[in-house]
Amino acid sequence: DSGYGGLTILREMRRRLPKYDYMYLGDNARAPYGTHSFDVIYSYTLQAVEFLFSRGCTLVVLACNTASAKALRTIQQKDLPRINALRPEGQKVNVLGVIRPTVEVVPEMTQTGHIGVLATPATVSSESYVLELEKISSPSRVLTISQQACPLWVPIVEAGEYENAGA
Repeated sequence: DSGYGGLTILREMRRRLPKYDYMYLGDNARAPYGTHSFDVIYSYTLQAVEFLFSRGCTLVVLACNTASAKALRTIQQKDLPRINALRPEGQKVNVLGVIRPTVEVVPEMTQTGHIGVLATPATVSSESYVLELEKISSPSRVLTISQQACPLWVPIVEAGEYENAGA
């Protein structure tokens, strides 16, 4: 993650899958990613993924929405084939994101079918949530998606101010 939000995901993974070992990388020095260009987000994310692979991780979960929205697909399609070609058979690595798993549970949380996405400018501009939610929308379950870029959202959450009136 580019901040602390990924700790929530780590905590849940550890609760549900306690037999595995985990390593967490929070790139607080360059957070938030959400105001950077695709090239910068991709570069930062790839550096983090390669670092974790070099430390023995075989599966990396991008707990950052922005990294998942902007860099995941490129890493999966361009970089993983190159990285895995250099690894012995049976020691292949993989990278997953958080957008699709989030989208799979969100429709059950709405009574109206209207879903609001508050996210970094990069996540909103990627349209990742809209695209994934449209894939699961159906005539019997029409979803309406509203997005709002919130450049200050990450600093507010990281400061623990998300329940205050200013948020």
